[in-house]
Amino acid sequence: MKTLSILTLSMLLFSSCQSTPLSSLPPEDPEETVIQEIKEESRYIDIPVETKQVLRVTTKGWNEKTGELQRFEKEDKEWKKVGHPITIILGRNGLGWGMGLHTTPLDAKYIKKEGDGRAPAGLFRLGNAFGYQNFKINFPYKIYKRTDHCVDDSNSQFYNTIIDSNSVKKDYKSFEHMKLKNNLYKYGITVQHNPDNIEMGGSCIFIHIKNNSGKGTAGCTAMKEQDITEILKWLKEEKSPLLLQLTQDELQKRVRDSRLK
Repeated sequence: MKTLSILTLSMLLFSSCQSTPLSSLPPEDPEETVIQEIKEESRYIDIPVETKQVLRVTTKGWNEKTGELQRFEKEDKEWKKVGHPITIILGRNGLGWGMGLHTTPLDAKYIKKEGDGRAPAGLFRLGNAFGYQNFKINFPYKIYKRTDHCVDDSNSQFYNTIIDSNSVKKDYKSFEHMKLKNNLYKYGITVQHNPDNIEMGGSCIFIHIKNNSGKGTAGCTAMKEQDITEILKWLKEEKSPLLLQLTQDELQKRVRDSRLK
């Protein structure tokens, strides 16, 4: 009887240490699962398959106004560096997540807003090249006049678009001349940030010539004239070029293709 009691007790103790059967575990919360999937997906930035050219801009941190631009071109499914690294000037207050081809991370600390002095971070289509005079390249190019305005007034129906002020009924109070009294817009490229023109989302983002002061821009990416003309000659419309603009840390975390890092 003593032996039997010890055996019985041992079996009870053994059974009490077993894992709870899976069938008795509470089901996962579907809402929590969806949230986790969204968080996971928002982590990454992928380059569309049709894109064969990328302008990759990196900075050392979110509040840095200087950075580096490196060109990449895809050949035989491999990304290869093109040319030398270019020193660039960004927004006077650094970078903030913009609206483009990426998903803004749910934990984003800095988000681009109108007038914040930050350049947009993320992945963006390029609109068209522009300048003050003819320039033959293999990318859409427009010659802008003094009367061409980029509207940065959120209350306007023309917000975040470039219009000929002589051909519309003016409903805006704030804008940029697309032909300046200096050479900063002598050559440039429009960046399709905030393509849906969401109010206060940020407007009139360009790649253009930098000034000599070394001060940051209002939100654009600027460089020497010789550097931007070299880029313009390199761009090919059929290669669907994009701007990838991130801090170095975010580049490592968000871009899955290691060849662009």
